[in-house]
Amino acid sequence: MKPECLVPLFVSTSGASGDDLGSDETELVQLVWQVVDLKNDKTGELRELLIRPEAEELDTEKLEQRGLSEEQIYAAQPLEHALRQFNNSLTAELLSNGREQSFCLCTDGQRHLRQVVHPETSNKNIILPPSFYSFFDLRKEFQKNFPSVAKHKELELQFMADYLDVCVDSSLAFAALKVQQMVKIIQTLVTEPVFHIFSNPESVHDRFETGTCRLQCVGDNTVIRARGLPWQASDKDIARFFRGLNIAKGGAALCLNNQGRRNGEALVCFESQEHRDLGLQRHKHHMANRYIEVYKATGEDFLKIAGGCSSEVAHFLSGEGHVIVRMRGLPYSATPQQVLQFFSDCSPTDDSKDCCPVAGGGAGILLVRYPDGRPTGDAFVLFSSEDFAQVALKKHKQRLGKRYIELFKSTAAEVTQVCNRFSSTPLLPVPPPPLISMMPSPLTTGLLPLATGAFPLVTAGLCDCVRLRGLPYDATVQNILEFLGEFTGDIAPHGVHMVLNAQGRPSGECFIQMCSVERAFLAAHRCHRQPMQDRYVEVFPCSLDDMLQVLRGGALGPCGRGMSPPPCTSAPAFYPHMGAALPMDMGLYPAHFLITPRPLPAHPACYTYYPSPPGSPPAYGFFPAAISAHGHIYNTGMNQINSSDAMVTVPALLSAKQLNTDPQTMGGGAFQDLPLL
Repeated sequence: MKPECLVPLFVSTSGASGDDLGSDETELVQLVWQVVDLKNDKTGELRELLIRPEAEELDTEKLEQRGLSEEQIYAAQPLEHALRQFNNSLTAELLSNGREQSFCLCTDGQRHLRQVVHPETSNKNIILPPSFYSFFDLRKEFQKNFPSVAKHKELELQFMADYLDVCVDSSLAFAALKVQQMVKIIQTLVTEPVFHIFSNPESVHDRFETGTCRLQCVGDNTVIRARGLPWQASDKDIARFFRGLNIAKGGAALCLNNQGRRNGEALVCFESQEHRDLGLQRHKHHMANRYIEVYKATGEDFLKIAGGCSSEVAHFLSGEGHVIVRMRGLPYSATPQQVLQFFSDCSPTDDSKDCCPVAGGGAGILLVRYPDGRPTGDAFVLFSSEDFAQVALKKHKQRLGKRYIELFKSTAAEVTQVCNRFSSTPLLPVPPPPLISMMPSPLTTGLLPLATGAFPLVTAGLCDCVRLRGLPYDATVQNILEFLGEFTGDIAPHGVHMVLNAQGRPSGECFIQMCSVERAFLAAHRCHRQPMQDRYVEVFPCSLDDMLQVLRGGALGPCGRGMSPPPCTSAPAFYPHMGAALPMDMGLYPAHFLITPRPLPAHPACYTYYPSPPGSPPAYGFFPAAISAHGHIYNTGMNQINSSDAMVTVPALLSAKQLNTDPQTMGGGAFQDLPLL
């Protein structure tokens, strides 16, 4: 492209200028430009437009440096009207002999358009004229002819003017002086002896291209990490935040946490290091009412999030311009036809407001599965337009079969991450040798004091228990035994412990003690994510210490490890009113390995911590649990127990009827089937 005219443009804000222009997120206050006819070596009239910002306070000192006053700025027109007037004025001036001459904007560096005009108009939902999407960077054009003179960032207008021996009237105002320097430099470059031709202008992407990123183009100097994003932000919201900078196709990747939910971070891959460096200057700029932190990242970081998808996923993401919606909580028997029916199978020509046809029919639905083909309950759906996607999102928490479905606006990177996470084969540890061969020395390992007959005792830290999570709330002990199948015979006597919540109802979790570490690992390996009724159950190996940690008020991690200790530092090693336990198989232990039951203190002092449920910050810390001289814990009310998974010991003298049927007596969180002493 060889334009007939160039339009040197200089913009000013109410804040920083020069190489920091646009870094402080201040608004436009001035546009100054002049037309240069390259063919006839003529110049037009120097023109200026003042703009009234929305901010109530302005930096008067900065305005005075630009030869402006607050009165002039507040009397000006808003940005949208100023841009319209700029476009109309420029069009009228370029009319010659009944036709409009081709032209292109020219700026001093990248910041005037990329860091000021495009971000501000995007934030204010103003549509820019097409002329703002291509421009010449005068510094780069100068460097093409004089590559060894100076680095690009050092090529200020005054430096270039001095090098080319260009003189400008120094009495002009700040912005007018800059435009005059640009005009003189352009005229010098296009004439003898340089004869420079302005071609191949810089371009600004007018939209973000979704799809799969070309992974071979990802370098360490093109990636940034953005933190503090709203959880509902999409890849298009990220592209809008970096408006003016060219993001690579599919280069906005939202990060997910271990539970598959967004964690407020994203990795963004730009087309070049220059754009990445400009993106770093948007550190602590705002997205809605939140500021976003921007840091450097590596290509490896980006590939971990957005790279490596299957051919099925790549085909699903190959379409252009589609909007992705994620479905979560699908029945395992759900089919693509049922998903189509969920969103209604009306035709695209239907004018119904509730119409949201899936793009491509069944081809626009991706059901996420495990490596063995079992469904995960997740799916991704394509819609041809933003309007259809918004209608589809209104079906959030509507039912498909017996389950309600959660809907979220999604991204290509999220599709890749979710599919990669579920398609990865679980890395379960190899079952260890038999228990006796790996048992530590009894001289260095003590037994944990437990209620007599509660469950057999093994060395602390061995993962001889399993934790079941995601049980149906109406699941019984018999259902759990049927679920474990062949491993039912490996359960220790009285080894099934249902976990109740603060209201005395089932919490969907259960702890089971197995007869050996090997059988616990095998049970976790074979039963993990197997269905019980209409839900899949997660099964993790854990240790007796993990169970005791919950008794003390701690919280288990996803796999029973990495627990966060409660903030109650004064909690005793265990509840002192409980006695000692004897091993199930005394042949495994020498006589000196057994311990003597501790005497019952007259007035033991025990503090129990109950963590708050997810989403509800605690209004108080921990509560002293009053214990009588007989070792009974007096419950002063359900409000003291504010944990969805908390477990407390049950007084040993309760009757069997009280233990199994009276939630109020159990204190809101108990082992449902602890044996009596």
